[in-house]
Amino acid sequence: MKISIVIPAFNEEKLLGATLASVERAAESFRRRGWSVETIVCDNNSTDRTAEIALDHGASVVFEPVNQIGRARNRGASAASGDWLVFVDADSHPSAELFDDVAAAVLSGRHIAGGSTVQMDTRAPGALLMIALWNLTSRVNRWFAGSFIFCDAAAFRAVGGFSHEHFVSEEIDLSRRLKELAKTEGRRLTILHRSPLLTSARKLRLYSRGEHVRFLLRLAWGRGRAIRERENCAIWYDGRR
Repeated sequence: MKISIVIPAFNEEKLLGATLASVERAAESFRRRGWSVETIVCDNNSTDRTAEIALDHGASVVFEPVNQIGRARNRGASAASGDWLVFVDADSHPSAELFDDVAAAVLSGRHIAGGSTVQMDTRAPGALLMIALWNLTSRVNRWFAGSFIFCDAAAFRAVGGFSHEHFVSEEIDLSRRLKELAKTEGRRLTILHRSPLLTSARKLRLYSRGEHVRFLLRLAWGRGRAIRERENCAIWYDGRR
C-alpha cells in the first residue's frame, strides 16, 4: 500500500513548515503498517519561499501556474503514485490518531473516500459555533471539508478530480460526484470524527465580518454563481497572509 499526501500551497511560507512537520509525524501511523508514503507540495504560483520550504522538509514539489485550489490539488494528484490520496491544506495539522482512522477506513474496504471533522486554533465563541454547525452538516451530508480529504486514487481519477469551474466549494462538488460513484461500487463516503483535524482560523482573523457577509450575500444573490468567479472569492485568492 502506498499513500500520497498532497498539499496545495499558495504563498504559505509562514505556515507550511509546521504543517509538513505535523504530516511527517502523523505519517508514522502509515509506516508502522508497512505502507510507503510520499508527500507532494503543489506550489500554486507562489511569490515567496513556499517551494524552498517544501524541498527543505523533504517533500516533492510540482508547480501549477493557475491560482486555483482545485487545479493545485489536481496537479499534485497527477504527480502522485499512491493507491490512496490524502489532501491536507497548508495551514492544517493532522494527527497520528487521525491517520490511524484513515488507515482503518482504507482497510475496511467499505469506503471510497472520506474527510474529517475540524477544529480551529481559536476559542472565539462565533468560530466555535460556526465549526460545530459545519461539522454537523458535514457528517449528515457526508461533505468533505477541503482542509482534509482522503480518496481511493482510482476513484478520484474516475470522477475527474476537482472541478476547474469552482473557485470555492470544490470539495462539496467532489463529495457529490464520489457519492454517485460509490453507489455503483457498493461503497460509501465517511466523515471521521474521533480525532478532528486542527486547522487555522486565519481567515477569521485576516478578514472582517463584513467581508465574510458580503461574500455570502453575493453567493445568495447569484444563486451560487459566485463560487465560479474568482473576483467574488477574494477571501481565498487575494493573497492576504
